[in-house]
Amino acid sequence: MEIQLTPDQKAFARHAVETGRIDREEDVVQEALALWESRERTRSEVLAMVDTAEASLARGEGRVITERSMSDLANEVKRRGRGRFMAEQTASS
Repeated sequence: MEIQLTPDQKAFARHAVETGRIDREEDVVQEALALWESRERTRSEVLAMVDTAEASLARGEGRVITERSMSDLANEVKRRGRGRFMAEQTASS
């Protein structure tokens, strides 16, 4: 596969190598693809969750929204997000 980068992208990749941020210019592309793949997987997961939620609502299922339930939900989302962030940081180290 041949990839054509813009002059700015080439300069950015060269700078990353020159500053020791990354070993080779080829690694820049590999890292970019890994990040894109991760983002696309997350996007697919979110879309699947939306589909599941819409199907649940169509069946008449749902939950009563109160100040307490919203606070609990926010805390759960934060907990899961922090867990996912830490897992990604560990994997990229």
